[in-house]
Amino acid sequence: MISLDKLRAFGADVDAGLARCMNSEALYLRLVGMAANEPSFAALGKYLKEGDLGRAFEEAHKLKGVAGNLSLSPIYTPVSELTELLRNRTAGDYEKLYEEIAAKAAELAALTK
Repeated sequence: MISLDKLRAFGADVDAGLARCMNSEALYLRLVGMAANEPSFAALGKYLKEGDLGRAFEEAHKLKGVAGNLSLSPIYTPVSELTELLRNRTAGDYEKLYEEIAAKAAELAALTK
């Protein structure tokens, strides 16, 4: 079961996330639980694998917003980097960043069980 302490240990800035949720622990935890199952994680991997960088950018940008609003720093940092690489079509190791994002997403999902 997810808790504020587990999220802190994960690396989330819980205080900032709570502030965005009007300091409602129940709301924050519910939103984090929803974020942990966000379909954009899988879609991002799919589009990167297919080489569809436009759609990959859209999914990365969506995840950046979700992770940023909930202050999920371990996901926000690599997804922000990936978003900017995709936005500018900059050559980069998209797969390595995606693997980091997917690993952190799986870790977050495990906290919600």
